[in-house]
Amino acid sequence: MGRALPLKAYRMGIDTHEEPIVFMRKDCAICRAEGYTANTRLQIKAGKQTLIATLNTVAEKILPQGYIGFSDSAWEFLDLQDDVVVHVHHSPLVPSLSALRKKIYGHRLNSLEVTSIIRDIGKRLYSDIEIASFLTACAGGRLDSTETTALTTAMIDNGNRLYWPDYKRVFDKHCIGGLPGNRTTPIVVAIASAAGLVIPKTSSRAITSPAGTADTMEVLTNVDLPLEQIRNVITRTGACLAAGGEVGLSPTDDLLIRIERALDLDSEGQLVASVLSKKMAAGSTHILIDMPVGPTAKVRDQKQAERLKSLFQAVASGLGVEVRCVQTDGTQAVGWGIGPAEEARDVLSVLRNEEHAPADLTQRALFLSAQLLCMASNISAEQAHQNAREILESGKALQQFLNICEAQGGLHEVPSASHHIELRSKWGGHLRSMDNRRLAHLAKVAGAPSSPEAGLRLQVKVGDNIQAGQSLATLLAQTPGELAYAREYFHQNRDLFDVAPVDTPARA
Repeated sequence: MGRALPLKAYRMGIDTHEEPIVFMRKDCAICRAEGYTANTRLQIKAGKQTLIATLNTVAEKILPQGYIGFSDSAWEFLDLQDDVVVHVHHSPLVPSLSALRKKIYGHRLNSLEVTSIIRDIGKRLYSDIEIASFLTACAGGRLDSTETTALTTAMIDNGNRLYWPDYKRVFDKHCIGGLPGNRTTPIVVAIASAAGLVIPKTSSRAITSPAGTADTMEVLTNVDLPLEQIRNVITRTGACLAAGGEVGLSPTDDLLIRIERALDLDSEGQLVASVLSKKMAAGSTHILIDMPVGPTAKVRDQKQAERLKSLFQAVASGLGVEVRCVQTDGTQAVGWGIGPAEEARDVLSVLRNEEHAPADLTQRALFLSAQLLCMASNISAEQAHQNAREILESGKALQQFLNICEAQGGLHEVPSASHHIELRSKWGGHLRSMDNRRLAHLAKVAGAPSSPEAGLRLQVKVGDNIQAGQSLATLLAQTPGELAYAREYFHQNRDLFDVAPVDTPARA
């Protein structure tokens, strides 16, 4: 490893998106003596804390002599103060990298090898390149059910767990995603918990979409709750709608998600492990999986849906939890809003039973709520659906949702975007289809989810007759630049709304 070399800590104020980076001067005598160059992996020790970081070299005028600079994430991980003396070593060998190379060459990993990889990623011993290599090596169906079970277990064990000794059954619901506006979770949690089910719902922020459940709920209430507050919310209401990152449930998954987002990658094995590790870490015993299926959804066809369902059930069986997978229509966006604030408006309008609430979002939420109620009892699907509808229409679901928000810090007013423009159809006809992926990307280039107010407000649904010049959607952004950029994307991708002449047959 070599001797420890002391330098003083200097905060560079550079956000490297959670990748730990350190900075040393190009003329640094230590760099020359030890052979450190850009991209060298270094071990940094500060007191009892240790971190492996990637070196960047900088011009002399950027960093004072005798100092080593830290990115924001590296500084926070080591809990540094200005001018604190730190010690620099060559990075030690990371044994689990041999297991990573084994997987890169297409070989199957055993549970100890999977555990070692996840443990070392959690300790920040892997660079982003190495994490990306692991994710890529596991993509394309290259994780079997045994490896996925091992991955799920390792991710659970690498973080905190919630336990609910007072409840024999704890429920949860997750959507595979890929369908803009499909914000059923807050409604389902409100209905099911109003019916007496215990649902400690923790959600991730968006990975490749313009809004995740946590992003939408953050518009409406506080979601970054410490572990003890989540327990208090559950005790008071039987449910919560919180972000999972704050409480350290399967934290290694958050590191993987960050790289998956950059790669725009969401492989089946990683997806199953991500979902089940978060749910089981939250103490769930009964899990409902919503799988929207459509040509531009994340799950594109029946074959992929069946393969994913089999993997979910095989892993769940091995881990002793009950999973029910249901397929739903993934052919078009759900509701009217796309983006955190606009999806929050839809959620509230459904819970409030407003006249113009999106009917498709209402029906999907009722269907999924009924599935949970069926898992909890022996009633028929028809009776469960009727029970769910009564809870929604009576206002009990709304009151339960308000109770949850109050326990989490209160209900917030939904903000509005500063800038908007109508996206109009060039020609008349009927709306034959819409491209979910490009629709989601349009909302993202407008600023969602980083700007919660940004996104889209749809004006049409598939099957509608369209007049030339009619508004298809309202584009929303917080800055004129983002609005102009998103509008230009729409002009280059007008066919994401497939408007066909009235006499043109519908696509199969």
